[in-house]
Amino acid sequence: MGEALSVAVAAGVPVLLWGSPGTGKTSAVVALAESLNWPLEVVIGSIREPSDFAGLPVISEGTVRLAPPAWAQRLVTAGHSLLFLDELTTAPPAVQAAMLRVVLERVVGDVRLPDKVHVVAAANPPEEAADGWELAPPLANRLVHLDWPVDGRQIARGLATGFPAPPLSAFERPPTYEQTAAARATVAAFLEVRPELVLQTPKGGQGWPSPRSWESVARLTAACTAVGGSPDVLAVLVTGAVGEGAALEFLSWVEHLDLPDPVAVLRDPDGFELPRRGDRAFAVLTSVVAVAVAAGDAEVWDAAWKVIAKAARTAPDVATLAARTLARRRPAGARIPTALLELTPILRAAGLLHD
Repeated sequence: MGEALSVAVAAGVPVLLWGSPGTGKTSAVVALAESLNWPLEVVIGSIREPSDFAGLPVISEGTVRLAPPAWAQRLVTAGHSLLFLDELTTAPPAVQAAMLRVVLERVVGDVRLPDKVHVVAAANPPEEAADGWELAPPLANRLVHLDWPVDGRQIARGLATGFPAPPLSAFERPPTYEQTAAARATVAAFLEVRPELVLQTPKGGQGWPSPRSWESVARLTAACTAVGGSPDVLAVLVTGAVGEGAALEFLSWVEHLDLPDPVAVLRDPDGFELPRRGDRAFAVLTSVVAVAVAAGDAEVWDAAWKVIAKAARTAPDVATLAARTLARRRPAGARIPTALLELTPILRAAGLLHD
């Protein structure tokens, strides 16, 4: 679970650790901050008021501004740092609503927290928390939920020989633009096949599918790819973002997709063969176009047109969708590729292009 926490924090996705009191959630966050040599600000929700997040009104030079608390001012000047929101489920709804803006917009009072500030939260299950409250669905949707386990053997070893340092590979090897583009394309292809999973209203206080949480899935997938994360780590993160049902479908679909590397396809477009299965064909072309657009390079853009031209011979409808996206993102200095001229009669014959 420590690896999943590190991957999520490195990816810039806010995390919520769920676990019983005394299971080491706070210690894990403190250890991560110390390993990274980052400042850590701990804000306990149960002893805060909404104004501690919304800011206190102060009259200055004839105008009223919302002054941020001292912990927010320290984070603004700290650079890379961790904000730890503890005891989230003991915070009453009014405080949770104020926290929402911090997690979503990264705003406290009238100041915006820098992107280098990473948010981690912790909570006890409401039935185990004193005066516990269910987590509000809007706040729950902005977090990746990780169940913090208690392994007796690991605790025993840690007490005897010391607890291991948190893994930091996700901070040392951020995803490349190709990995990010491919991850986004994979999520997009899945939602093309299962559009009903784009948004499902929640029944509990943990992760649920929404456009925002699927965006988090794409970021987490790219981060896992960059560090060679295990399927178990990816499964935990995806489940924490969109819930168990949607995660199971997504992970099963990805497992059986067996897609070629879009970067390899662009290096050798003449050797590309379009998969026969419709969802795989869509996923491949979406990934290829996403990588080509992210590259912003005329040569890569031209190679993507060659791939689309080959795809149009057997799947003109799928090729048309990819061609529209690629045509709108022409890089500077790129000429009209010859592959586009080959593509025109195929699309016209299929009734997808009109004179």
